Amino acid sequence: MLIRACKSKIHRATVTRADLDYVGSITIDQALLDASDLQPYQYVNITNVSNGVFWQTYVIAAPRGSGRVELNGPPARHFQAGDKIIVLGEAWLEPSELKGLDPKIVIVEGDDGARKLTDRNRKFRLLAHSKVRNTPRKRV
Repeated sequence: MLIRACKSKIHRATVTRADLDYVGSITIDQALLDASDLQPYQYVNITNVSNGVFWQTYVIAAPRGSGRVELNGPPARHFQAGDKIIVLGEAWLEPSELKGLDPKIVIVEGDDGARKLTDRNRKFRLLAHSKVRNTPRKRV
């Protein structure tokens, strides 16, 4: 039996473009893909922090250092430029493999002050899930 598990996460990336007329998928900067161990054409789950929409699609690589995070095709109706998103990569594992699982978490640094959307998603830090502290954030 295989169990569906989270193997990696890109946390709070900023959507830089939404293109309804594109064939489909999510385009992600290659630097973020490398850090999170996501692969082109891998299926991912995407949650829009701004409105709660959940979507599943496959990954396309954008040039390294471009900062691009783009929703293409139908999800462009639910994800707009400027929205914060969470991207989850999955793996199907044997139950015995779950004990050693420590998903990679790529935390995109707060870059809300960037003048252009394309200047976002370039600063991030990589953590193992076991090192993430779930402390409540102050609401503003």
